[in-house]
Amino acid sequence: MPGKECVTLASMQPATETLERVFREEHGRIVATLIRLSGSFDLAEEALQEAFTSAAATWERQGAPRNPGAWLTTVAHRKLLDAARREKTKNDKQSELEYETQRLHPFDEPALVEETVEYPDDRLRLIFTCCHPSLNREAQVALTLRTLGGLTTTEIARAFLLPEPTLAQRLVRAKSKIRLAHIPYEVPGIEILAERLASVQAVIYLIFNEGYSATAGDSLVRRDLCTEAIRLGRVLCELSNEPENIGLLALMLLQDSRRNARVNDRSELVTLEEQDRSLWDRSEINEGLRLVESALSLGRISIYQLQAAIAAVHAEAKTADETDWPQIVALYQELMRINSSPIVALNHAAAVAMSEGAEKGLTLIEAANVKRKLEHYYLFHAARADLLRRLKRFDEATTAYTRALSLTTNNIEQQYLRKRLTEVTSRPIES
Repeated sequence: MPGKECVTLASMQPATETLERVFREEHGRIVATLIRLSGSFDLAEEALQEAFTSAAATWERQGAPRNPGAWLTTVAHRKLLDAARREKTKNDKQSELEYETQRLHPFDEPALVEETVEYPDDRLRLIFTCCHPSLNREAQVALTLRTLGGLTTTEIARAFLLPEPTLAQRLVRAKSKIRLAHIPYEVPGIEILAERLASVQAVIYLIFNEGYSATAGDSLVRRDLCTEAIRLGRVLCELSNEPENIGLLALMLLQDSRRNARVNDRSELVTLEEQDRSLWDRSEINEGLRLVESALSLGRISIYQLQAAIAAVHAEAKTADETDWPQIVALYQELMRINSSPIVALNHAAAVAMSEGAEKGLTLIEAANVKRKLEHYYLFHAARADLLRRLKRFDEATTAYTRALSLTTNNIEQQYLRKRLTEVTSRPIES
């Protein structure tokens, strides 16, 4: 029935490697097409669920077809038609479904479908629908992961540390709003495309950041969310070669390349300065560097490209001491010109501290919070505490570390801050 949870691969017995691969690679493409044809998120998801269930049984007996995505699309189309017939809704939408099915797949048996099926605009329509400005950011993230990412309600709820009923209700409300408000399933017009694309990019990067620096829990990195965000970034680049799409993908790859070095074998946070760079993923770094160069060469430099360029400077340094901090400072200055947010100012100040000394960096860090907008941002207090510690202003560092500790709910980060706090409070008394 509509709204039923999408089947998980674990429940498909037996589930083949091909089916698992196709689920990850084709889910977004197929469900986007089914939503276009049916006009319903729920009907599309139910049809695709049934198609995957059929595949789990059929492919085990007969082997996987040469074009699994086309096979699944055909079966899902037919499931939509069957549902329409059962409800006796032979209307214009059903006629469209019948026409599309016959035009694309004029075969009696799904196993005979072997031609490549491409719907280059459907996923783009879907991602703009999921990220429509009338939906709040939490709903945009959940719906994007659910439809384009193929994650189940259980997986999304677990990733964001939400009760499953809360997440399920959030999805129901988002789908209802799309239906009741008649939110168009389309790529927006050229006059608002840039603004809406920025929202899509922000949602994908938010998903990545929640995976890269989990806001709560016992794990610093949630690899599944990083993987999904990078995959969605690739989809966005495939559908639109805008420089900022390329820059966003490059940024995520370059940051993700450090994941194996960010926590040691004792589950302790390791700062960028102290990381073992031999653990960095060179394949992600090389791809990220190529993408940065490609994006910057297009001549429309913006926020994600500059952040990716900063990450590239870190990636190119063989050791922390070899980091080109003056170049990073210059890149942050350009980023501040485009986006003068307090967080960018904070990061610029931290780079200045590494390039020109802790005293100057501390002055700039405190200036970044002159309007108190960073007062509840734990990284502001952590960065300030670190510079105060380096300057041997230990009492002030103690206060700053304590404040930072009170603002983070991630256990790994809390452990790191407690360690620093112990260092500054148990120092030998100088004579």
